Amino acid sequence: MIIRKALSAVSRNRALSLLMILVVLLAGPMPVAAGEEEEAVAWLNRLGPALNMTSYRGVFVYARGDRVHSMQIAHRYNEGVVEERLVLQDGGSGEIVRKGMNVVCVLPERGRIKLDQVIPSGPFAEAFTSQLVPVSRWYRAEMKGGDRVAGYDVVTVALSAKDPYRYSYRLWLEKSTGLLVKSHVRNARGEVLEHFQFTSLQIGENIPDSEFEIRTRGREISRTLGEPAPQASAVQRMDGWQLGWRPDGFMPAAAPRSGKGQAVAFSDGLAAFSVFVEPAGAVNMPTGASRIGATTIYMHKVWDKGRVFLVTVVGELPPQTARQVAESVRIENALALGAGGS
Repeated sequence: MIIRKALSAVSRNRALSLLMILVVLLAGPMPVAAGEEEEAVAWLNRLGPALNMTSYRGVFVYARGDRVHSMQIAHRYNEGVVEERLVLQDGGSGEIVRKGMNVVCVLPERGRIKLDQVIPSGPFAEAFTSQLVPVSRWYRAEMKGGDRVAGYDVVTVALSAKDPYRYSYRLWLEKSTGLLVKSHVRNARGEVLEHFQFTSLQIGENIPDSEFEIRTRGREISRTLGEPAPQASAVQRMDGWQLGWRPDGFMPAAAPRSGKGQAVAFSDGLAAFSVFVEPAGAVNMPTGASRIGATTIYMHKVWDKGRVFLVTVVGELPPQTARQVAESVRIENALALGAGGS
């Protein structure tokens, strides 16, 4: 069912976003001096390398709306390979382990789940870490002074959306490494929709191999890290339908699996969203928008020659943007979407 796939995509995206320590922030549209903007962009250019090549461990909190989670993390750059392990500190047990591009999520009640073909949203998406998107085209970068987070001196960078189609962000970066230690995602009214922050942190630690082994209480689970699926980074085509509109700057990205029908994903380097299109099932699904933190789920029905299709937009977009994207979908070939004959 498409709603389950959409919610599953949200869950997987959030897990990987946590894995990549994503989440980001705010600012209001104000004039920014050229030199100040250049300084802000220079700090932003350190984000990807700092995320991957800095070794650290600590505990961070991640809040989405009224939901707050705490996670322990160990991260290192070992012989050119990024290794990372996150352990849930509340709301049940579970962990996420990453080695290179291979990610494994262990949830005791569900067994082992491999995370592939997931949209790596946010400024740490693999598609953008080596070449940060030209944020100045879609966001206004501005320095917001210094601060102190988890015992470290930081600089604060604001990214204000230049249009109403995306959220704004504020990032707190550790001064010596550029590591993200705190972030906000805010809407146009200045409300904080998502919040990430380290509560304890040790940077530059020599972290032993044992910190990156999967450990699940009550059962033994051995790591099996295979090569990523070739299609994981491939951009899926819109066969049988067309997207008539999307916000400027959102480029095609790796899409999640969708079963019947199709899913296509887009990212501007900070935010990401997916569009799912498939024949509507026998169950009458509710349409309209729902929101979890900064993630909007918008469902819309499209009729074509007597057939009904369900369009679902899931991602870090304001509800009105998700609606505009969903309502721009046009069906061109029902058979290509898996619809049977009349």
